[in-house]
Parts: sequence; C-alpha cells; structure tokens
Amino acid sequence: MEGVLALLVGLVFAASIYLMLSGVLVKFVFGFALASNAVNLLIFTAGRLEHDRPPLIPVGAETPVGPTANALPQALILTAIVIGFAMLTFLMVLLYRTYAETDTLDADDPRLMDETPADDDDHGDGSVPQEGGRS
Repeated sequence: MEGVLALLVGLVFAASIYLMLSGVLVKFVFGFALASNAVNLLIFTAGRLEHDRPPLIPVGAETPVGPTANALPQALILTAIVIGFAMLTFLMVLLYRTYAETDTLDADDPRLMDETPADDDDHGDGSVPQEGGRS
C-alpha cells in the first residue's frame, strides 16, 4: 500500500510543479495548494501505514490495550495543514492585489515587470513637487 501512496505523491508533486511553471499566476496558486497537499500525504506515508510496534504500550504489557496510532505524523500533518492554509490565504490576497494593480495574471506580461512609479507626482528622488510648478 505504501508503494501506491508513494507513486501518488510523485504524481501529485509532478502535477503541482507543472502548474507552478505554467506562467499563469492562478495556476501557480493552485499548484502551490496541490504541493501542500502532496507534502501532507508524504508525511502520512512516511509515518507508516502498518506498525510493527505501536508508540504507546502500557508498562508490563506486550501488546497495546486497544487499537493505537502513531500520533507524530498526525500532529505534523495537522500543523502542515494550518501553515498551508495560511500560505494559501496570503497567496490569494497577493494574487488579488496583483490583478487589481496590473489587470493581468500572466507572469510573462510586461505590466508585472513595470518599474515606473505608480504616482505621477513622485519624481523618484523622494522630493515632493512645489505648488508653484517648480520642483
């Protein structure tokens, strides 16, 4: 079963890299979310699906009292989900602001690389124009 999950992790990573390299910012954000989910699946798979010895066995017992699971991969996945959601939210806000400022989401569009000041009153040297027309 772990072999199937390892193959699935590889396929999801490949799809996420394909999306992130596409050149469209929306696809980049979806690829980032897909990569985050692939990492979660990788951590889950690395925690082993079948355990030879569970992490918690009572003192003096050879076997656990009831069914147990390894808590470390679960805690790591929960933390990764929260961090991934925060990063995805940040990227969505950044995507929205990029579109609001440039009216494009194509990464190859020259408007995204425009380095001219957005404000016409700014002279680029930090000075403020005078009211009399001289600056």
